[in-house]
Amino acid sequence: MAELNFIPERSSEIYRKSDTSFIISVILMWGIGIFTLFVCSSASGQKIMNDSMYFLKRQLIASLVGFAGLLFFAIFPLNKQRKYLPVFSGIALLLCVLTFIPGIRVDGHNAYRWIKMPFFSFQPSELLKFAVILFLANYFDKYCRKDDLAEDKTVSPAVVSLSLCVALVFGQKDFSTGMFILVIGLLMFYIADAKMLWLLPFCILAVPATILLVLTEQYRVNRIAGFINPDRFADSLNYQIIASKRAISTGGFWGQGIGEGLEKLNKIPEVQSDYIFAGWTEAMGYIGVILYFVLLIFFTYKAIRIALKCPDRFSAYGTFGCAACIFLQSLVNVGVVSGALPTTGIPLPFFSSGGSSIIVTLCMCGFIINASKCDSDTLYSEKSAAQNQSNNYEDLDVSFFTGRKGE
Repeated sequence: MAELNFIPERSSEIYRKSDTSFIISVILMWGIGIFTLFVCSSASGQKIMNDSMYFLKRQLIASLVGFAGLLFFAIFPLNKQRKYLPVFSGIALLLCVLTFIPGIRVDGHNAYRWIKMPFFSFQPSELLKFAVILFLANYFDKYCRKDDLAEDKTVSPAVVSLSLCVALVFGQKDFSTGMFILVIGLLMFYIADAKMLWLLPFCILAVPATILLVLTEQYRVNRIAGFINPDRFADSLNYQIIASKRAISTGGFWGQGIGEGLEKLNKIPEVQSDYIFAGWTEAMGYIGVILYFVLLIFFTYKAIRIALKCPDRFSAYGTFGCAACIFLQSLVNVGVVSGALPTTGIPLPFFSSGGSSIIVTLCMCGFIINASKCDSDTLYSEKSAAQNQSNNYEDLDVSFFTGRKGE
């Protein structure tokens, strides 16, 4: 297999401006998401809160916080972000621990996924996704030599840390988010060229553990049963997915427009959250689906291009992890809405109503924007100074694929 270097060696470059096309893609994704929420949530808002604009207004307020986070991560220097990364990771872990404390946590459907904050509730596992990505990016940058990543003593702290985060989310009874964090973490191991054979025992143990976790909760068993036999549970377990499929087919090629609102036609429970893509499809038809995927692929392509051009591993791995998180999360949500995957609680980035999701998604985009304007001269001079002090840094060549260069 031909080798593609994820961080190719290059001479120092001049300071680059932020990637304008990536910023435009972020704004378009957010704008379409707000438009879709406006179309789909009016009936729910009127029914639940006697305010047809209730969910839209909450999303706009959360978006203001999210764009503030985007500006922070886009402007605050990456070397300083690394310096304060232990604080950021500690805060994410602490917030997850708070979900186990009565009076602070928000109980819902026998799960503890949210905590009470002033004026709103927050889902810490969303922030933990971002923290795990940055932690692993920073860790693999420090231990980037192939020999280092092949040693148990070097890889094991990353494995233990990832396992702790996943177990913490599982403890909140949020199985789908825990599994998603695990997948993103393993993907980070892969792109860092860690010795995957060392992770084999971990993956083998994860299989029976996953089965056990599914079987210990009745609602998870019900979701699997409903996915395997959708017609049998059409009026109970699969009511939401059947209504979602009906909405998708109703949209046809050109869509039904924005006049009626999804819930008035198909009565999907809580359509403004995890099933909002069905609303976009009904309103805009298959043309809207094509437009969404073109924009999502363009967004991901630009982010990966930014990662490949980054002059240091931390920003490259972090950018790749953030892009993969948003892209894969989008695919999982669309798969659930269309009936291709079992029901999960994974929201659709930029679209689903929920302050935690939109805030963290925009913060990830801010990190990518920052990475797109890396000052290579500064980064290399800082790395050279560190090399002179410690003499422990490695050369900058690392493979995107698992193929390795000859010694």
